[in-house]
Amino acid sequence: MSDRKQYIIFGVGRFGSALARTLNDLGHEVLAIDSEESRVAAIAPHVTSALQVSAMDEEGMRSLGIRNFDAAIVAIGDNLEHSIMACILCKELGAKYIVGKATDAMHAKVLRKLGVDRVVFPERDMGERVAHSLTSPHLLDLISLDGDYVLVNLSCPKDWAGKTLREADIRRRHQVTLLALYHGNDMSMDITPDTLLAQEDRLLVLGRRKAVEGVEALD
Repeated sequence: MSDRKQYIIFGVGRFGSALARTLNDLGHEVLAIDSEESRVAAIAPHVTSALQVSAMDEEGMRSLGIRNFDAAIVAIGDNLEHSIMACILCKELGAKYIVGKATDAMHAKVLRKLGVDRVVFPERDMGERVAHSLTSPHLLDLISLDGDYVLVNLSCPKDWAGKTLREADIRRRHQVTLLALYHGNDMSMDITPDTLLAQEDRLLVLGRRKAVEGVEALD
């Protein structure tokens, strides 16, 4: 795939392993890191590579080439010190984008103070959901429904901006349905064929996963 990206994930417990597996399934390169040998062995068949390295091992962390990855995800939740150290080292070692898993509000506050670009809570952001939002230029949120349907909140593709719903012909060309439109803080469900789409709009769209992935691929 032309937009194949590289991710490094620290901590492959329940959340980290779900994230790693999904990113790998989406066709991206994933390096999984954990201090526990059993977790490394469990995730190894499902990612590009997996290594046993402790976040407290500064020399080991420096050897990973963190600056070469598109994003570093610190999914360590069972050890606050290790989580903080991993984020500090990722920042120092030139990580392009850092996602940090927080266990509570105070943990999240600390991660933000450290300069983490995005803080997630596993109770609210499942691994699969975060993976999709990381790899798509448009996707802001995703909810899986029965029958392979997904409900997504995505930014307006450039190809649709400046066109009415009739001109974009979204339902016929892309097999998805526009349910609501967000312009700034205002949401409108009064969607008509003459509704004009703007580049800054966010769209609530319903469709089968494959169709939605086609929309995500639009420029």
